[in-house]
Amino acid sequence: MSPPVDRVASSPTVPARTDIVVIGGGIIGVSTALTLAEKGHAVVLCEKGRIGGEQSSRNWGWCRTMGRDIGEVPLALESLRLWRGMNERTGRETGFRQAGIMYLCETEQEVAAQEAWLEEAGRYQVQSHLLRGQALEDAMPGTSHRFAAGLHTPTDGRAEPAHAAPAIAEAARAAGAVILTECAVRGLDLQGGRVAGVVTEKGRIACDAVVLAGGAWSRLFAGNSGLDLPQLKVLGSVFRTEPIAGGPEITAAGSVWAIRKRLDGGYSIARRNANTADIVPDSFRLFGDFRQNLVGNRHEFRLRFGQRFWEEWRTKRRWSLDEATPFEATRVLDPAPNEAILEEARAELGRTFPAMAGMKVAQSWAGLMDVTPDAVPVIDQVARIPGFFIATGFSGHGFGIGPGAGRLMAELVVGDTPVVDPSPYRLARFARAG
Repeated sequence: MSPPVDRVASSPTVPARTDIVVIGGGIIGVSTALTLAEKGHAVVLCEKGRIGGEQSSRNWGWCRTMGRDIGEVPLALESLRLWRGMNERTGRETGFRQAGIMYLCETEQEVAAQEAWLEEAGRYQVQSHLLRGQALEDAMPGTSHRFAAGLHTPTDGRAEPAHAAPAIAEAARAAGAVILTECAVRGLDLQGGRVAGVVTEKGRIACDAVVLAGGAWSRLFAGNSGLDLPQLKVLGSVFRTEPIAGGPEITAAGSVWAIRKRLDGGYSIARRNANTADIVPDSFRLFGDFRQNLVGNRHEFRLRFGQRFWEEWRTKRRWSLDEATPFEATRVLDPAPNEAILEEARAELGRTFPAMAGMKVAQSWAGLMDVTPDAVPVIDQVARIPGFFIATGFSGHGFGIGPGAGRLMAELVVGDTPVVDPSPYRLARFARAG
């Protein structure tokens, strides 16, 4: 079942021409469109379904620097700066609150891993530190469990996935962007080997540049343009509760659960380190790319073979621009959640926080995350197709890092000095896509 998400109406007409087309109305796409529009560029955002309808409304709602891949930390810091001013920038409620985030450690081995990250991240002056004893109890009141330590970042925050992407999209429209929903882009229109436009289900739009921010759909779209993008989909399941009095204010995760307080007084809760990885045809095509990640992080995935294999087996991988595409056949990916792993989180959380033992589940859902072999996104131009840019593969980290990623993508498109070093996000680091 889809979680609630604010509705964004489509602009009434499809322009014949624009400067830049952004494909995808998730947090990355709308942040890119807003930055481009604020810079004075003509931009059209095309979303095949509804704004924020897929993973951008189905994620945990965390906005963190803590625990990220070191290459992502500068972009995460920039994103947090942007999140702090997002309500004012958009003129809408995005739900951002700087309430801090805590990773709780059960063992000294876990503490040592967090200390190693702190040492490496120290070069960026991150505001994270380890808490023990009374300091930990003060930051994380109400728990019945004694933890070894907690990695705490008071400058990290949270936002509301149901509100954020729609708010940013409306701000982009107010800045001059055209927002088209229920408008799938079928493919690139290339002339002389470079981008000259896109063909949508509602007609052609001439443009000088295209940004693919298609999330879980990016590999399929890129493949039809001849680009073998190494990306798989991983299922993340979440549930929300009715309002709970006396629960923690801070966003936090233990070894089994992860929680975020919502604006409505309830909580969004997930089973940490137990995402579902469906075995699909691409699992075999990309096995060599993902083998090291799967082996090194095998405790974080639950492999499954089932219906999704046959759904993707039947999905067209090639099409012409005058025929209907898979993007029109499935407007919104709405997979069923893995209720078994959610029950594991609910039970353990109730034991850890007595105030949450009687929680009432209001709704559960799932989303498909776009994952790269190294779990770091691609934010780059495609060298072989001038004018084609990709921002994808955020591997479950995209919501919090979205505003900064959108700014970086926009700067790369128009040739401005990038806000952070873009080299960690180069497409060429993957041999098959280089």
